[in-house]
Amino acid sequence: MFKITTISGDGIGKEVMKPTLEILETTNAQFDFIEKEAGKECYKKYGTNLPNETIDSCKKSDSTLFGAVTSIPEQKSAIVTLRKELDLYINQRPIKSYTNPDIDFTIIRENSEGLYSHLEEDYGDESIAIRKITYKASKRICDYAFSYAKKIGKEKVTASHKANVLPLTDGVFKKSFYEISKKYPEILANDYYIDAMAMYLITDPSQFDVIVTTNLFGDILSDEGGGLLGSLGLIPSANIGEKNGLFEPVHGSAPDIAGQNKANPIAMILSSSLMLEFLDMKKEAEKIQKAVETVVTEGKIRTPDMGGSNTTHEMCNEIIKKL
Repeated sequence: MFKITTISGDGIGKEVMKPTLEILETTNAQFDFIEKEAGKECYKKYGTNLPNETIDSCKKSDSTLFGAVTSIPEQKSAIVTLRKELDLYINQRPIKSYTNPDIDFTIIRENSEGLYSHLEEDYGDESIAIRKITYKASKRICDYAFSYAKKIGKEKVTASHKANVLPLTDGVFKKSFYEISKKYPEILANDYYIDAMAMYLITDPSQFDVIVTTNLFGDILSDEGGGLLGSLGLIPSANIGEKNGLFEPVHGSAPDIAGQNKANPIAMILSSSLMLEFLDMKKEAEKIQKAVETVVTEGKIRTPDMGGSNTTHEMCNEIIKKL
């Protein structure tokens, strides 16, 4: 039996978590789901958006499922803190269209440093954020990107950076990328500046297999990937470390539609399939992914973000039918 910490959070987090757990219950795996709190509602109750009890549960679990939380300006990001506490240095975001074969690539985002290091200072009339980039973190994320490409049979890994303007920090990342590429001579390595990459994702996405980049750039590019697919509600995310994994949809808490049964649960459901892969349940993961693909391709059931009028529950029920 797998011990899974679930953090529904707030906003639409609870609405996409519930059907996801229902779908996981249809698999051959046995789960012990342990619900813990984080986010805005948690902050109102306890004065913190991420209690130590939640962190401890994640550390002791086989994996964590994370819904969505609303940001609180006076608190550090709950999800960024969890990534640091669990040393989840890999953020893997597959961008795959079921109707356009030209859109099928994975963004591998460095998850532990960069501008998301919580190194900010307020000096009154000005504020400063420190962008930390190290050889250690850069090399291990690049090594993962190449090994992942090899594992899934892809031919190319593309790095994205801004080393022409940030020669010290992104220079470290670019140098690390090409050093690691020598370990994988069978895989083509190339790179683009981040602004050019943003353009090429729109004009020629078919050229990309695996993209590896720094923290902030990866966050931005994956949302652009959502634009290619038509909705952030279709993109799952895996946060992976040496010992633990946390799986979440790319989308946020969307408080404007919370409680209306409009949220698209697909990103959360696909995130759970990535969790199954992490737990070495590849066949069960593939069943869920195939069911989602069938529903999306048929196009009979579509939530509002996909141009339809179906509900969260209707989407979930249709996916369960396909299973």
